[in-house]
Amino acid sequence: MANDREIRRRIKSVKNIAQVTKAMEAVSASKMRRAQAQVLATRPYAEKAWEMLSFLARIRRSGADQQALLQERPEKNVLLLLITSDRGLAGGLNANMLREASRKIREWEKEGKAVSLVTVGRKGRDFMRRYGPPSKAEFSSVGDRPTSQALSIQKVGVDEATVAPIARVVIDDFVSQAVDAVYIGFMDFVNAVVQKPVIRKLLPIEPQEPTITITKDYIFEPDAQSVLTQVLESFTEVQILQGLYEAIASEHSARMVAMRNATDAANDLIGELTLSANKARQEKITKELMDIVGGASALAQASS
Repeated sequence: MANDREIRRRIKSVKNIAQVTKAMEAVSASKMRRAQAQVLATRPYAEKAWEMLSFLARIRRSGADQQALLQERPEKNVLLLLITSDRGLAGGLNANMLREASRKIREWEKEGKAVSLVTVGRKGRDFMRRYGPPSKAEFSSVGDRPTSQALSIQKVGVDEATVAPIARVVIDDFVSQAVDAVYIGFMDFVNAVVQKPVIRKLLPIEPQEPTITITKDYIFEPDAQSVLTQVLESFTEVQILQGLYEAIASEHSARMVAMRNATDAANDLIGELTLSANKARQEKITKELMDIVGGASALAQASS
């Protein structure tokens, strides 16, 4: 058993760690509330935008097949837009996303598809540099409040980043037919303790059945195809932006829970170390008392 001084030193060190993790939990909780409000506020818009675009994509009037982002091709070359965090200390958040991405990449490669990457976040970038397919572009430090030029009604702030460069890379690769399909992978925010890895197709945009019955047709000016041409790229930006919002909310939630668990573990360890310190002190006191009693007995025998 370690001596009392060593145990006290360990208790002090663990207490310092507990203070740090408690502070990080508070910071993450504050950021999580803002990120949660952000993702919940934009989610209905993204869902309605998806529904509207699906409706537009189902309109097969003249010239519809010439829309570059709607063209379906045999998937020989696949691009994965992988979104992870820049920092760690978020529990199994990044590990779960990277595990799902690796599984999907292996699945594509078994089907004979060539896979390339665009990574957002340092954790995904560093992992895929070692174990993944080649990367076409890397983005990091997008911040907690990325925005889209397609939606901005004011100038982007100094502390904000736009998703336009990310969207530009994936759109250009698809339009130039360098890739036949684009998928996006991110952690979907469910609640503060549940986040799920999601990989879904981003391009080509595919018509889907509407979630509600459309009883009236829409009137477009000048026409549906002209509107479709203008909104396709903006819609793609919106989907990437929503994926980033989901990932940001998931990151802060996971980090808050991880730091809370770390603080609880540190407090439990402090209790165990305190008990060990008390035992060590009692053992030391008992040994000293036994030495005193032994010495007194020896003196008594010598005097007699």
